[in-house]
Amino acid sequence: MIECEGLVKIFKSDGIEVVALQGLNLKVEDGEMIAIIGNSGSGKSTLLNVLGGLDRPTAGKASVGDWDLLRMNEKERVSYKQRTVGFIWQNNARNLLPYLTVLENIETAMMAAGRVDTMYAKQLVDWVGLSHRSGSKLVQLSGGEQQRTAIAISLANRPSLLLADEPTGSVDAATADVIMGIFRKLNEETGVTIVIVTHDMALAGKVDRVVAIRDGMTSSELIRREESGGQTDDHADSIDGHEEYAVVDRYGRIQIPAEHRLLLGIKDKVKLIVDGTGLRLEPQTEREEAGIPL
Repeated sequence: MIECEGLVKIFKSDGIEVVALQGLNLKVEDGEMIAIIGNSGSGKSTLLNVLGGLDRPTAGKASVGDWDLLRMNEKERVSYKQRTVGFIWQNNARNLLPYLTVLENIETAMMAAGRVDTMYAKQLVDWVGLSHRSGSKLVQLSGGEQQRTAIAISLANRPSLLLADEPTGSVDAATADVIMGIFRKLNEETGVTIVIVTHDMALAGKVDRVVAIRDGMTSSELIRREESGGQTDDHADSIDGHEEYAVVDRYGRIQIPAEHRLLLGIKDKVKLIVDGTGLRLEPQTEREEAGIPL
């Protein structure tokens, strides 16, 4: 569904260039549900905007299905946003019209996509658990109900890719669990591919894969471990039943997360040791750093 290779996005303002993405690599399979994590300024929201057709990539490769996000013209970009992708904003007010009801909000989004299907709109209301609120306006809804309405609106154009920017950032833990349950149900029942940007590592156990972005590049992934006899979840390299993997780009480069470098005392160089079990990374000794023969 998604393939990014060497993806670069540079913003220019008042003669200053800001490199938001610098050679990012990412592959997402059709029907997968993943989370993208990273500190503020790491490039995760820029990536979401590129995948959503809101920002044009500067260089590299970025494709969603048959769409080439780098080369498509403005007419194609509009068609892509209308037919292929659904977007849930961090500020759900961007998805909602306050003077319309829940059902009317969904039907209005359908108008923008070119076709109103009232039966499907009612099905979306039911999917997000708001059948009892379909005639309510925005001011009558709680924050969690507004976010669920935003999810329904994002599906109004029957997208094959759903992008969500911090969808649980403004709700309590219980409501966040409800929202993630809705995402999982939609993913399983409709097959829609879902990419969620979040700061919340608690989501790791609720998605198929977690992709960590640092400094505009994909640095590591947490992949759900397959269950096997006698295996437990108390491994040092796992979080909520996931195992962490460093990402190797096409040039053979990997990024070692800062917390691992700090833990191992790795500075400028790292020693590579190949033995019968695989490849090990070790920090330089003080003698090696000083250039003294061992």
